[in-house]
Amino acid sequence: MTRQFVKLAGAAALLAANPAAAQDDRMVAIAEPDQPGAIALNTGELPGATVGESWHRQHGSVFTRNVTEATLTPFLPEPGKATGTAVIVAPGGAFRVLSMENEGWDVARALAQRGVAAFVLKYRLNQTQADLAEFEESMSQALASTNLGALSAEQAAPNLSLQVADAEAAFALVRSRAEEWQIDPERIGMIGFSAGAMLTMATEYAGENANPAFVGNIYGPMAPTQAKSDSPPMFAALAADDALFPEPEFGVVLSWLEAGLPTEFHLYERGGHGFGMYQKDTTSTGWFADFVAWMDMHGWLAEPYWNPRRSKFLRLYWSRISSTLAGSGRHTVLLPSLVQMRPNLSRPSST
Repeated sequence: MTRQFVKLAGAAALLAANPAAAQDDRMVAIAEPDQPGAIALNTGELPGATVGESWHRQHGSVFTRNVTEATLTPFLPEPGKATGTAVIVAPGGAFRVLSMENEGWDVARALAQRGVAAFVLKYRLNQTQADLAEFEESMSQALASTNLGALSAEQAAPNLSLQVADAEAAFALVRSRAEEWQIDPERIGMIGFSAGAMLTMATEYAGENANPAFVGNIYGPMAPTQAKSDSPPMFAALAADDALFPEPEFGVVLSWLEAGLPTEFHLYERGGHGFGMYQKDTTSTGWFADFVAWMDMHGWLAEPYWNPRRSKFLRLYWSRISSTLAGSGRHTVLLPSLVQMRPNLSRPSST
């Protein structure tokens, strides 16, 4: 891993854990919380790991570090509410810590409420000190003037092969259970925060089989990145007062635009780094509503075409067909054929 990348990672982790920056909120060790439904991705244990996973609380939120084995936790919509769209959520923390609550679980819950199946990716991390006080001190020392915006997915990808493998395994798992979870395999996107955004963009750039339908880059790498003709639509968000972006750098946005790719970029006046789902008194708090509106514009929140209970037209059509069949006594002959026909109904456009 390059010296520049390590330096950026240290500063990013501290700021991601401390969105207020001036607030003195000590790290407090906690027991590992319940993670109902967490699924092992079976990508292997972190090579050479000597320190086990641990958890702490800071700024009213939950974090984990020294993750040695990757997992994926599903947050599924209520039955009958699924849109068919899914999102892999990658929390940030500079590959030394993960902001599991503010940039993971809270994001996933909010997406599920809108009919989107969300999956929080707990990916493998670089090893840190076993002692929490020593770790906290090292993070305080890591805070220095730096420029996260100068790092691109192309630069970061060679150092993230393990994490990209975790992300690709997450996509493979979701696709393998798409029917069970009412997901369209072609409508699986990924959103990340800070280091998680770096992983998101690196997965899109260097991944072989992930093929995200769309990507969300929330205060992640902003340097120019080679965009391919088939790169997915991108939503990006950043606060103008983010200390990790001391110089305006929106190269990745320009790379997408110059390639003629669908792109939406929000630069909020204030919000700092690591705002995530924190309810702050800045316009950055509106990023999630903006992201949802962007997804809706692309048709990813449209009513599921295969579920007649979610469509007035299909519900009426199904009712009339059922009544006709009831009068003719041909339920057992024709209903199987009609069930097979439903997936061929026109789906909403994703572009």
